[in-house]
Amino acid sequence: MLPRKFIKLNNIKMTTNLTFESFESEWLTDILKDNPSSIEKGRRFSRKLIGQWLDFDDEYVAPDDIIFCDGTGDGGIDIAYLQRGDTDEDNSNDGDTWFLVQSKYGKAFQGTNTLLQEATKLFDTLEGRRPNLSSLTENLLQRLRTFRDSASPKDKLVLVFATQRPLTDDERIIVDGIRAMGKDRLGAIFETDTVSVENIFHRTLEEISIVNKTKVNITAHLVESGKELLVGSVGLPQLFDFLKNYKAKTGDLDMLYEKNVRKFLGNRRKVNKGIENTLMNKPERFGLYNNGITIVVEEFEKLPNNIEYSLTEPYVVNGCQTTRTIWGVLYNKLEAGGTGTNPELDKWKEKLNQGIVVIKIVKVGAKGEELLTETTRFTNSQNAVSDKDFIALESDFQKWAKGMASKYDLFLEIQRGGWDSQKAYERQNPDTKKYVDHINAFDLLKVYGAAWLSEAGTSFGKNPPFSPGGSIFHRIVNQPDFGLDDLFAAYTLHKSGNRYKFGRGAEKQQRGQTRYLFYMLVIELLKDCFIAADKQVTNKNITRAILKLSDPSNEVAFNALLDFSIAIVDDYLTHGSDYSVFKEPKFLEKGSDINSFLKWEQLGKSNEATPLLNNLIAQYKIAMKGGIGGQPKYRDMIKDVVLSIDNNVDE
Repeated sequence: MLPRKFIKLNNIKMTTNLTFESFESEWLTDILKDNPSSIEKGRRFSRKLIGQWLDFDDEYVAPDDIIFCDGTGDGGIDIAYLQRGDTDEDNSNDGDTWFLVQSKYGKAFQGTNTLLQEATKLFDTLEGRRPNLSSLTENLLQRLRTFRDSASPKDKLVLVFATQRPLTDDERIIVDGIRAMGKDRLGAIFETDTVSVENIFHRTLEEISIVNKTKVNITAHLVESGKELLVGSVGLPQLFDFLKNYKAKTGDLDMLYEKNVRKFLGNRRKVNKGIENTLMNKPERFGLYNNGITIVVEEFEKLPNNIEYSLTEPYVVNGCQTTRTIWGVLYNKLEAGGTGTNPELDKWKEKLNQGIVVIKIVKVGAKGEELLTETTRFTNSQNAVSDKDFIALESDFQKWAKGMASKYDLFLEIQRGGWDSQKAYERQNPDTKKYVDHINAFDLLKVYGAAWLSEAGTSFGKNPPFSPGGSIFHRIVNQPDFGLDDLFAAYTLHKSGNRYKFGRGAEKQQRGQTRYLFYMLVIELLKDCFIAADKQVTNKNITRAILKLSDPSNEVAFNALLDFSIAIVDDYLTHGSDYSVFKEPKFLEKGSDINSFLKWEQLGKSNEATPLLNNLIAQYKIAMKGGIGGQPKYRDMIKDVVLSIDNNVDE
């Protein structure tokens, strides 16, 4: 999840008044709408919570990668989500992870007994000891057996307990025991995790200061360098203790990286193999091989024992790869349980105790956004993160969020949960500005990539390329003239996709997995109208044309463009049609898997890749010329709109 929390929510200044109770009430509005049954409430709850936590929208996830099993015969699995590995991007995980979710909403959760009962049910299911499973769960179980048999050390099987409120300390101890039990019964790939609505609340807040301050102690050898800087070293075991204490207090280790431009979110990000190898083989030399970490804090305080410091609101802004790899390796080594002796492990621990990490702790204060931004920028200068990443994260998206509000009366959600916070604030403050609609910034990047950059397959199949540091993210935001209007034009296309009911629950089967293909086809047909108008095809001109076409005065022309695009989709996904995807040579070569083929990065890019699709597009371009049998000449109508755009309009 990859992947959408790439900007902190700082466009909502009003959140300084927001309480968790108000946020929770608004968050649950969708769950309770229309007075659903208890079963439906639980289903809605689990889908929304897990979708926000793992940063996916089930409308966009391939049907084969997310299975909703909740109900009779679910075998202890409400949701199963396969997050596939990807080695093409630096900020992606190169192993596959199955998240098996057991969700309990409200009174359905009865504490430790519920945890143990549901875990036992899951273990029995995975070991083939549970009869009377539903057909969905039976099919899933076959895939999970194959996964376990072929899993590598990079792959994970994670049992997630999803609850309305955070677990208590006693309940967390039970989860730790379930993790040890699972490793014993299912192998080293088994892990556990927990998530609650409060996790989403904390990730959403602009200023953590409105909730209880997070204070965590760290034992380290540090010296002051001025009033705002501590420098020195921290032992590897002591840094691990700091991470454990942070997770224990917040329930969410990911929050430690909220200020970092390249987050390393749990086991959902790629492990730095060099760091891992050093920790496994030569931990005593870690300080020699690693550049160290930087932590920003609101305040630090030296405690009486001289080597322990209290850190208020700590965030790792440089070294997320380092700290998360340390967490992963040491957790597996030191928290595996066992009462016997292991000479090899003892020898490794001796070397570990000699290892250190160079550390800087920077005090930025409660309102130190400028210092925080500069610290983040310059401490990451040795990494492959360009200045544009920081401008996009800390400046541009904030500016665009404000621009969306003032120019288009649209709430641009730059972090999952932001819309729930906004609506909760509106409820608390009736006189404040109210938004009718909202859109997630990450979703717009994927729409833009699919349409303007012709990356329909990648948009459907992958998230990392669109996240900060990703290849397509760079292609989009590094355009010198990319901005607010481009995002709003992408929003216009997104609304059109909703209008035609693409995605999960599509009324026409052909539209279940072809949302991004539709976006690409709209722009492909529009480009032909540019050629007819003898006007230069640039991304900015495409944006201007989409905005012009979406004006009510051009409704007929715009609807024609959309209708022709949807007709191509429907024809292409129909068995037996002359230009059907099921007859594409590459589709047959690739094993006739429609899901995989629609995620192919070469989809629609050349005659060699998809000759039938390209031929079909050509046929519809001819049809758009019209004039036959009195049909309107839609291309001429769209061409007139293209000719009317003003190249000098500035955002």
